[in-house]
Amino acid sequence: MGTVIMHSAASVDGFIADEKDDVGPLHDWYFNGDTPITGDVGEQYDHSGAGSRFRVSKASAGYVRSMWESIGAIIMGRALFDLVNGWEGRPPAGDHVVVVSHRPKPEGWHPEASCHFVGDVAAAVAKAQALAGERTVAVNAGNVGGQILAAGLVDEVAMDVVPVVFGSGKRFFGGIDRRHLLEDPHVVIQGDRVLHLKYKVRR
Repeated sequence: MGTVIMHSAASVDGFIADEKDDVGPLHDWYFNGDTPITGDVGEQYDHSGAGSRFRVSKASAGYVRSMWESIGAIIMGRALFDLVNGWEGRPPAGDHVVVVSHRPKPEGWHPEASCHFVGDVAAAVAKAQALAGERTVAVNAGNVGGQILAAGLVDEVAMDVVPVVFGSGKRFFGGIDRRHLLEDPHVVIQGDRVLHLKYKVRR
């Protein structure tokens, strides 16, 4: 099975959005460089909503391209699915999406998309790994990501740390309430207005 990586951009104080789900400057680095993320990766979905495509620093481009090309499936919570409408069935990376939700998929929603709804985090990881095969399973940070980490099902934590302090908001690790040890970061890449970090979860 592929590696399970919990991932998101985060503020220095560990928030992935404010209380109203506004990410503020957390994604600005996707558009502040001069190096496009070329090919199919990053070109499938326009995150900006304004017709612009990803253009990052050279250091970030290599990291993001490699990371996204490795992804086979994404796990997300229902709140994020509703917020972005499941990326309209076209995830930014990978071919499959698994949504943790006690409510079913909206009737008639993009029947062509490989989007699967499951009721708990263990089932979500099992489904995503089956779909991804040897490729990476990317877990969106937040409440669902925190639950998957707490269940011992995350192999690595990847953070794109942006130099901003939110003070409050949606936490990277959700409502996790006990200590979890990580190894020293095995990836440390300085981009433009972002620091890319990867940690293996200590078993």
